[in-house]
Amino acid sequence: MKSQKRKQTDYKKRLKMLKSGLPRLVVRKTRSMVIGQMVSYKDNGDTTIGSAYGRDLKKYGWEFSMKNTPAAYLTGFLLAQKSGVKEAILDKGSRTLKKDSFIYYFLKGAKDGGVDVHADDFPISDERLFGSHISAYYNNRVGNQFSSTNEKVKNIKEEINRVIENIKQNGK
Repeated sequence: MKSQKRKQTDYKKRLKMLKSGLPRLVVRKTRSMVIGQMVSYKDNGDTTIGSAYGRDLKKYGWEFSMKNTPAAYLTGFLLAQKSGVKEAILDKGSRTLKKDSFIYYFLKGAKDGGVDVHADDFPISDERLFGSHISAYYNNRVGNQFSSTNEKVKNIKEEINRVIENIKQNGK
């Protein structure tokens, strides 16, 4: 049985990442948010260079979910701005990456924020990045508990751009 199926560390892959000498970009998703960290290897233990949490996006004006696709992108962008790291290697853990994985959007955010992430090419959809799937969901539910949010969701691309500008100005 592969180590991935048992959720165990693949030490050959880990050693290869560590030998690169680059900080690792570690991305995880909890039940409530996306989390990203830049981690550097040291002989006496790993050191966290910088971290960003989905909940941090509220400080920059994000009023939506902290674990959806746009939030993953924004959290990646925030981590890039906060950490000051210019080059990193992706540490995806034991995850198998699938189409539209939140990790792809996180990586896009980190790359747009200035980090050269060493990872395979990854497919992303600009429509999904800018929340058209979220808008479609809310638009089909007008008149119920989402009606107060519906106007903001229609302009989610503008909300994302506004948060990016806030991060650029205050993200350090």
